[in-house]
Amino acid sequence: WPKEQVQVWALNYLQQAADAGVIGERDEAQLLQWFDWMGVQRHLKATGIFARLNHRDGKPGYLLDIPRTLSYVVDVTSRYPELQLLNDFLQQRIDNINP
Repeated sequence: WPKEQVQVWALNYLQQAADAGVIGERDEAQLLQWFDWMGVQRHLKATGIFARLNHRDGKPGYLLDIPRTLSYVVDVTSRYPELQLLNDFLQQRIDNINP
């Protein structure tokens, strides 16, 4: 999904959660950071699962999804100084695969 649309959905969730009394203070920047970081974790997990399905289970079908999945991770980690080491680590390996 386009980044802008995902942000609209996330902020809409924040508004609904605030309206329902689920959360106290609304901090849009913090929510978007948490949202991005959770997405990084989930996409890294998915990448590992795709690799495992190939190596352990002999099911290579999801290997074609790894570049797109890692592309998301690289995009998000490039926006946060706290994740720069992870970005560098991934970017170096991606560059070695696709010279």
